[in-house]
Amino acid sequence: MNYSYYPGCTLRTKAKDLDFYAKASLEALGSSLVEVPDWQCCGGVYSTAKDEVANKLSAVRALVAARDAGQDLVTVCSACHNVLKQVNNDMKNDEYIKSHANAYMQLETPYEGETNVIHFLELLRDKIGFDEIAKKVVNPIGKKIGAYYGCLLLRPGKVMEMDNPENPKILEDFIKAIGGEPVIYARRNECCGGYITMEDKNIANKKSGLILENAKEQGAELLVTACPLCLYNLKKNTDGHELPVVYFTELLAQALGVKKGDE
Repeated sequence: MNYSYYPGCTLRTKAKDLDFYAKASLEALGSSLVEVPDWQCCGGVYSTAKDEVANKLSAVRALVAARDAGQDLVTVCSACHNVLKQVNNDMKNDEYIKSHANAYMQLETPYEGETNVIHFLELLRDKIGFDEIAKKVVNPIGKKIGAYYGCLLLRPGKVMEMDNPENPKILEDFIKAIGGEPVIYARRNECCGGYITMEDKNIANKKSGLILENAKEQGAELLVTACPLCLYNLKKNTDGHELPVVYFTELLAQALGVKKGDE
């Protein structure tokens, strides 16, 4: 089965592995990602200003492309997913944004939020099924793994509707499917200091360090995340906390035997 795919900017630069392993893994599972044509940067951050329309148009273009292709729109980056999902919600429920965006874009068929936006993790859970993935694992991970959700994957909960924002389990269920042992720790949903790392590295360092320390105290041998910015912070702002942090797609590719060097 084919899915429309929005890669976003970071997956073409600093987060190439997140992109590569997602595609390779999905092909091994019998489906594929079809990149939407002429996509543009989503902006990276969802604007909450009610009169801001222009900075939502690139997201609307991707949503329209998926609608016209008759496919779900899949994202792998948590930041892109957050923006696309919230803009899609605007196009369903905010008459001001919907009317102004459609007027600006002069679409032959106005867009009204018809596209189903899903994160790659939701694709694995809801479209393929973790039980089916477990059957295709050839290299079980065999480690104690802490899931790090961060801020953007689950919130705002009523819009993202991906999992319980206070007590999620999608990453833990993913970890089980690939042969790992999930480690529950208190700070798995707390901010790593992502967007303040350029302004105040000390605060970002402290936040990231507390997450890593908490996970390690509970027995985690590594952390897994779905956000490029979280990965950057957790790797760079650690002050000696020696706990590996990897993308969830890299672990999936390793488990399925399609990771580079696994052949």
